[in-house]
Amino acid sequence: MAGPIVTLTTDFGTASPYVAAMKGVLLSVNPAAHLVDLTHDIPPQDLHHAAYFLAAALPYFPETALHVVVVDPGVGTERAVLFVEIGGCRLLVPDNGCWTHLPERGRPPVVIRLENKHFWRKDVSDTFHGRDIFAPVAGRLSLGVEPHLLGSFVTDWVRLARSEPTGTATSIRGHVVFVDHFGNLITDISRDRMKEVPPHGRVLLGAAQVTRWVRTYGEAAAGELVALFSSEGRVEVAVAGGNAARRLGVGVGTEVVVGWDE
Repeated sequence: MAGPIVTLTTDFGTASPYVAAMKGVLLSVNPAAHLVDLTHDIPPQDLHHAAYFLAAALPYFPETALHVVVVDPGVGTERAVLFVEIGGCRLLVPDNGCWTHLPERGRPPVVIRLENKHFWRKDVSDTFHGRDIFAPVAGRLSLGVEPHLLGSFVTDWVRLARSEPTGTATSIRGHVVFVDHFGNLITDISRDRMKEVPPHGRVLLGAAQVTRWVRTYGEAAAGELVALFSSEGRVEVAVAGGNAARRLGVGVGTEVVVGWDE
């Protein structure tokens, strides 16, 4: 029978010994833990990328899974380490807002600041809390330690700013919030915001104007610049069989305008 699921998300890189060290500590506490690598290729210290990744991935895991997230530019400072329950997800995270884009699903988050050093390694490095705090605590939680024993409940934590689109009578203005492995440009404009747009409208992104909307990539000719709705229901700009980010020379933060005539 498989052990408790513990997932790992870091910006350490896939060839890093740091990930291996975390796994070693965690498995030393609970050899039966079932470790799942989500990614170790979050761009270094990129909290917004981490936030998008977590919100897109974690809701599909069983609620019993524990998600360990070490994207931590503030390691060694006074920033806290948190245990969080939000929308059916359980996480160990730095208090830097990387988890705050996860959907609450009608329940306010439960957040505990880790303070009980009994669950940490004896010697804690100033620069590697992933190994010395996150991993041993994750091991203990996977063995059934109750979260309230880790420290104090808190009601204040760092919240990461979220990009929000704005609208006028003839447009919706947003931004690219994620560029995937294929170079597809995913925006913060949701399908719900598009319901009143006359058959989709035109998409302005940098110097490019996109007027062709498709349902799937396969509907477009190779090399065609198109707009569609992503699997998460967001406006996306793509090049069929190509890389939209490279072709247009744009990325995260680029303004996107969906416009139409009255």
